[in-house]
Formats: sequence, structure tokens, C-alpha cells
Amino acid sequence: MSRIFGPIRQNGYVVRDLRAAMDHWINAHGVGPWFHVEEVQTDWFRYRGEESPMKMSVALANSGDLQIELIQQLNDAPSLYRDFLGAGHEGLQHVAYWSTDYQAMLDRALENGYRIGHEGAIGGEKGRFCYFENDAHPGAMIEISDISGNKGKLFEHIRKAAENWDGSDPIRSAR
Repeated sequence: MSRIFGPIRQNGYVVRDLRAAMDHWINAHGVGPWFHVEEVQTDWFRYRGEESPMKMSVALANSGDLQIELIQQLNDAPSLYRDFLGAGHEGLQHVAYWSTDYQAMLDRALENGYRIGHEGAIGGEKGRFCYFENDAHPGAMIEISDISGNKGKLFEHIRKAAENWDGSDPIRSAR
């Protein structure tokens, strides 16, 4: 439990091949079902304060209460995902904390010296997210995410789908 952010709710993996990553989690770990969005529509996206036309595909599943997110960037636009892959990495890139009071969580992070690396919104202002720069430690960076809107409802649906998943229909559309 973080004194600043609360419990970790998600592990986010940046991958080069989303389908192969989903297959790995299904076959090697038995995690699913996966809810896949071929091209996420962001309302806006900024990398280090500048607008960026970043495009990505995402897949989400749960292992208990922990959500697993797989992200494949679809273009070469500026983002922390691109930076991660460009540095020769693939795999765990961030841990995420969720809030229904996003602005308070963001303010608390900034007051504690965190710096915004990239940020955006999906599905309106109640779908904001922010990743913080991570210069001091080479481990996974921190994301915060607003779940007070439709994103929170989707995340709960995904968690419930995993509770009694029997292995059937392992990859589903999140739309």
C-alpha cells in the first residue's frame, strides 16, 4: 500500500506483439479473458507537455483484483511507451493506481515531486490518466488513472469476467 497512491491496481506491460502477449498470458498463466481494443481513441494525449498523435492497441484482463494491461504502440509518435521500447525493453513498464478523485491524487503526486511524462484522457475528463517520469529508479514507472467514469465500469466488468472464467472465448472486444 502506497501512502501517496493507495493499492497497486494494475501492472502494465508494453509489448511489440499484442496478440502474442495475450496468447502467452492465456497459455502460460491461464489468465483471461482478455478484453481487446484494436485502436484506443484518446480524447487527447501529451508527451512531456506537447501534443502527440500516439496510437495504441490495448488488452486488459484480471488475475484476482490485479489488472494486467498489455499495450502495443501502433506508430512512432512521442510517448513513454516508445521510449521504453526504444531503450531495448519489452515487458513490465508501469504499475497503476486508480482513483475516483483523480485531481486530488494528481495534486498529491506533484506536491511529492513527481513529474508528468505523458498524460491523456479516454472517454472524457473522467477517463484521465498520467504517467510520471522515472529518472531516479530504473524500475516500473507510476501511472495514475481516473476510474470515476465509464472506464471504472469497464474495469469492474473485466474483473468480474475473470472470476469464474472457464477458458472459453479468451479474447473479446472491449467495445
